[in-house]
Amino acid sequence: MSARVLSRSSRAVLPLPPRPIGKLVCQRSTPIPASYHTPTPIHVYPSSPHRTFTTSPSCFKKTGKVNRSHASTDSSPPVEGAAAPTSTDEAFDFSTLEANILRAIEKLTHDLSQLRAGGRFNPEKLESLRVTLVKGSKETVRLSDIAQVVPRGRTISIIAGEAEHLKPLTSAIASSPHNLTPQPSPDSPTTLLVTVPPPTGESRQQALDAAHKAAETANLAVKNARAAHQKKLRSLEKGRKVRPDDLQKAQKEMEAVVKRGGEEVKRITEGARRVLEG
Repeated sequence: MSARVLSRSSRAVLPLPPRPIGKLVCQRSTPIPASYHTPTPIHVYPSSPHRTFTTSPSCFKKTGKVNRSHASTDSSPPVEGAAAPTSTDEAFDFSTLEANILRAIEKLTHDLSQLRAGGRFNPEKLESLRVTLVKGSKETVRLSDIAQVVPRGRTISIIAGEAEHLKPLTSAIASSPHNLTPQPSPDSPTTLLVTVPPPTGESRQQALDAAHKAAETANLAVKNARAAHQKKLRSLEKGRKVRPDDLQKAQKEMEAVVKRGGEEVKRITEGARRVLEG
């Protein structure tokens, strides 16, 4: 048994005889197609993750100032090291102009909403009155914060939250420019009754005048917004930072924005005048 094992061990460690080099060459009668020699292309994918059609962010790194300015939406990925806006970009940037015009239109809409057709009194004017709770104090509160205004036809009920507020409420309403005289309600100790006078030709004209004044204020705000952007364009022109052709295009687009704003002011004002005259 030991001899057999030794024999096997000796055979296992015997070195292999060297093969002739000619034997390593594959003998083929048919040539290998050229396409087999073409190496398979290796696709190298970037290390950064691809953005998918989800609302989840692709990385959890805090967004820097540059990324916040260039990635306001989920469809535009953050841009690192983005170049600062050029002078041409500033010439065509109408965001401030449009924001100022929109602000003017919103104020116009609010002012016109305070007016009533035929010059009727708007109960919301009472809600915005300032009331002094402590005599001699400079602190005031809105009437709507301490009382409820309930219009009922030509009578408006002022329901106070506390009985001690009746006297300050009466003083605030009586001293307002609306020519109203509040009276205590016989049915409720915490309620004041205000009788609204019927509309007259004078009150109708006052409402129309107020609408005209609100429109003038809005048009002036649009004009001032245009002047501010025009000043920026002139500064770029003097510094020769923008090509003349680009300046002309920016000027034309600016006028289009201003024209749309003016047309919107006119449309809103004319609609309000028709309601007030009706």
